[in-house]
Amino acid sequence: MKFPWEDLVPREEQELYRAAGFGKKLGVGKRPALLIIDVQYRTVGHKPQPIKEAIAEYATSCGEYGWRAVANIRKLLGVFREKRLPVIYPHVALKNQANGGRFADKVPNVMTVPEKGYAFVKDIEPQPGEILLPKNHPSAFFGTPLTSYLIDQGVDSLVVTGCTTSGCVRGTVVDAFSYNFRAMVPFECVYDRSQSSHAVNLFDIASKYGDVVSTDEAVRLIAAL
Repeated sequence: MKFPWEDLVPREEQELYRAAGFGKKLGVGKRPALLIIDVQYRTVGHKPQPIKEAIAEYATSCGEYGWRAVANIRKLLGVFREKRLPVIYPHVALKNQANGGRFADKVPNVMTVPEKGYAFVKDIEPQPGEILLPKNHPSAFFGTPLTSYLIDQGVDSLVVTGCTTSGCVRGTVVDAFSYNFRAMVPFECVYDRSQSSHAVNLFDIASKYGDVVSTDEAVRLIAAL
């Protein structure tokens, strides 16, 4: 298995992190929850296509990178449902200028996504009993009742999927770490419009805040619970 950052982060920097003791694995807890963040048509487009074409439909789309992740998220979602473990969908609610905040100022195109773009991707759309968690900020924890849901469900760890790796995924993992939840990120289940940003943020997450694993390893760990 080769991690996305291996050819991007200089080897001497990787060795320096290891020498300093970064990157220890935390493992999965006894009762993990799956977070599927922002996997809506606005972030992948309505069909798989290169990102340069996908952004003509939705400026917020990650195109082919998103669709690759969807196929892997589907595998993981199947195991969580089979095990009857909590599945939560933090997602961007329909925005307008009033609730767009500074992100609307920084990236005005987020305010122009057609309403149909906010629908969940059908391959992994929520089922009855799974939690929908509207959010207005990168972290799924900020300004939402996520922590309350996790406590109520007896959750001790999170498997974080969706997008973007450098934004909402990273923000959520850092906050999970801050609340003392273990966090795991299957790297084929997250995506970003920038592949360099995707790789570097995964390296940083793996070094400091959680475990970065393959989809196959995540499936194996959850199936073994």
